Amino acid sequence: MRADQIVELTSAAPDFFADPYPAYRKLRAEGPVRRLRMPAGEDVWMVLGYDAVRAALGDSRLRNDVRHSVSYDSDGGYAIGRNMLQVDPPDHTRLRALVSRQFTARRIAELRPRIQEIATGLLDDMAPAAPAAPAGPGPGTAAPGPSSDAARHADLVTSYAFPLPITVICELLGVPVADRDAFHDWSGKIVAFDDAEAAAAAAGAMTAYLTGLVEDKRHSAAVGGDLLYDLVRTHDRDGDHLAPDELLGMAFLLLVAGHETTVNLISSAVHLLLTHPGQLAALRADPALLKGVIEETLRYEPPVQIAAYRYTAETLTLAGTRIPKGERVVISLAAANRDPARFADPDRFDIRRDPVANRAQLAFSHGIHHCLGAPLARLEASIALPALLHRFPDLALDGTAVPEWRPSLLRGLHRLPVRW
Repeated sequence: MRADQIVELTSAAPDFFADPYPAYRKLRAEGPVRRLRMPAGEDVWMVLGYDAVRAALGDSRLRNDVRHSVSYDSDGGYAIGRNMLQVDPPDHTRLRALVSRQFTARRIAELRPRIQEIATGLLDDMAPAAPAAPAGPGPGTAAPGPSSDAARHADLVTSYAFPLPITVICELLGVPVADRDAFHDWSGKIVAFDDAEAAAAAAGAMTAYLTGLVEDKRHSAAVGGDLLYDLVRTHDRDGDHLAPDELLGMAFLLLVAGHETTVNLISSAVHLLLTHPGQLAALRADPALLKGVIEETLRYEPPVQIAAYRYTAETLTLAGTRIPKGERVVISLAAANRDPARFADPDRFDIRRDPVANRAQLAFSHGIHHCLGAPLARLEASIALPALLHRFPDLALDGTAVPEWRPSLLRGLHRLPVRW
């Protein structure tokens, strides 16, 4: 099959949303670049091979600015402000530098005690009758179980994997925690494949809310404060600062990316451990394997399946395939992370995988658009997973219910029923 022959993605893989990896494997075997029709109906060029994906992520001829698309509507513009995923250098360089002045490694590290406190509170809510667990070295030490022998049940997504990161990012940005459910609903619709009208309505609602929030921060009389407060006031040595549409875009990006990806990382890691009991037993026996769990989950089940859309600024050849100017290019991080040319036995989940080899995984992208929030996601997962496994040593999938995957640009569970 020629690389430019259009393949209907959902026709090629009817169960794509439940398990996209067989489709990626089949398409990648036909070539590193394929012409596809996405579920929403748009025709794209998808990059699937690891080497091609890594090259594409660093190719300056592939632009993030939608105005390079032949189908760009000049009356459209940016859906929600203007953020780093929608611009190219030098604008991207400027935006990232301004945001990085406030979103620092020190600021993230200082969140550790609060993340631990949030995790403990959520686990207390899940098992109100269970005695408090003594501090332990990690997931290898079992905590006292519930006072009752009766099995307990919960949806891990709604009770733990979602509220932890949304609380963290809302507090970090200064968003009232009471609004977290609305944000989860809006962001879920925006990244979904299946309802363009719902996505547009959600984008409008989020835009209106964030516009008001940014203005509140701008006029706040407080001295010092949350990240959004500081972003409103940040500037470089020359006095450059974030414009109103840039503040709106960055607030949107940090809120959506700051919780959606981590929800998916935590829930996917738990799902993988519970469906691979040998791996879970190894982690309980050796808590030092926690880092391997996180990195292998990122490789095996990346929370972001594709990078932000790119557009060809000129006619170019990528991995031997000619792509005309103005075309939309979808870069599949998930397909790259399962490429056997780069990872041995890629469809096997292995928390002992060589850490040097696993550092090549592309879950957080590569190059100038490497995820700024990756350290925060890793920190939250490194706290959430051992806390959960320590509290509930008998944690297992609930056999009466089936996990549900979301039909989305992101890869995440809608529900993960568990018992203990």
